[in-house]
Amino acid sequence: MSLFSVMNVAKPFLLACNKPSTCFLKIPKIAATTLNNRNKVLPLRCKSFSSSSNGDWLEVSKEIDNEKEFIVVNFYRFVFIKDPEEEVSKHLSFMEGRNIHGRIYLNKQGINAQYSGPNKDALAYVKWVREDCRFSDVLVQISSASNGHAFPRLKLRYKPSLVQLEGGISHLPLLDPSMRAAPLAPSEWRKRLEAVNNTNNSSHENFNPSCVLLDVRNGYEWDVGHFQGAQRPDVDCFRATSFGQSESEVIASDPLAAVDKDRTDILMYCTGGIRCDVYSAILRKQGFKRLYTLKGGVSHYLESEGSVGWVGNLFVFDARLSLLPSTYKPAVEIEASTMLEGSPDDSFAKCYICGSQVYELRHRNCANLDCNLLFLCCSDCVKHLRGCCCIQCTSTSRLRPVLTGHQRYQKWHNYRDFE
Repeated sequence: MSLFSVMNVAKPFLLACNKPSTCFLKIPKIAATTLNNRNKVLPLRCKSFSSSSNGDWLEVSKEIDNEKEFIVVNFYRFVFIKDPEEEVSKHLSFMEGRNIHGRIYLNKQGINAQYSGPNKDALAYVKWVREDCRFSDVLVQISSASNGHAFPRLKLRYKPSLVQLEGGISHLPLLDPSMRAAPLAPSEWRKRLEAVNNTNNSSHENFNPSCVLLDVRNGYEWDVGHFQGAQRPDVDCFRATSFGQSESEVIASDPLAAVDKDRTDILMYCTGGIRCDVYSAILRKQGFKRLYTLKGGVSHYLESEGSVGWVGNLFVFDARLSLLPSTYKPAVEIEASTMLEGSPDDSFAKCYICGSQVYELRHRNCANLDCNLLFLCCSDCVKHLRGCCCIQCTSTSRLRPVLTGHQRYQKWHNYRDFE
């Protein structure tokens, strides 16, 4: 078993448009979260790794040399696990004495992991997992957690569904790659994205597109960042996603409601890739033929291609909440990325309460514990409504204090005596 190594590899930009400035128009800078993070992608490989697998060598931008620096690690893999309960026990045994917090789920369909910890412990777990050749070609993505743990505790257990979806996912043929969408490398995705946006920008209103850009996330994730040309998902929880499953009528909130299932290219993306893989299996069963996903999700794209074609920040499901594109490619100028000329992004970066422009692309939870809504809010409304999402929430009996900066709310017992 070979030890992992770190490589620095230059990645040239691949442009589909000869004049990029005609493809994308810069918009004014938006002051977003300023977490001083860096993303690294770990290149690990098993000696007996099959040449027929879809694994890749992955590059990093900086060597990991501080064992005490906290990092966040994300990976998933669909692979048959005969006895997932026994597998969970093995992983729990390895975790003993290691400072790791996060969510690590296993079942007969594979593993889904997001966790934080100091470099030494976090990377030791990755290395140990990769020694099992079932997981040898997993794409591992690593980013910095400058404020320590990004998760409150470790949850490592068997879970019937690796991601939550109405009706579960155990019945889906996720172990068969042909039943999932074809993965596109970030460079290929960039070329496709530019071509799609150029076509749609010059088309007529009733033009039936030959390609649809599908954001397979939640609406609140889109609100802080998304690819140009992607419609805002009318979804507040991935569990309720139903794109492409409408019967006959055209539904405005469903980008797939009226497309040709045989001829239309569906370009799907999410944060890390797993939601697209799962949902593409559903669309395949619905008869969609030309399905493509962004390999490694948005985080892998930003690390590989920078922020070209991306607007805003990236929402993440941990204590950091929102990450700048420069988190993944530090050399990139800190901007709100680029925006397609004439693109109707009217609902992007707007205050949930008053509708004004929000200049910090970071959600906050409603101060009313019994509401806890995740929403974008301008500084004036935060002050006026004491951190709540509406006037009704300000009169609750379980009202938490207004948080400043990038703090997150703790358990209720920490605020019981607050006045």
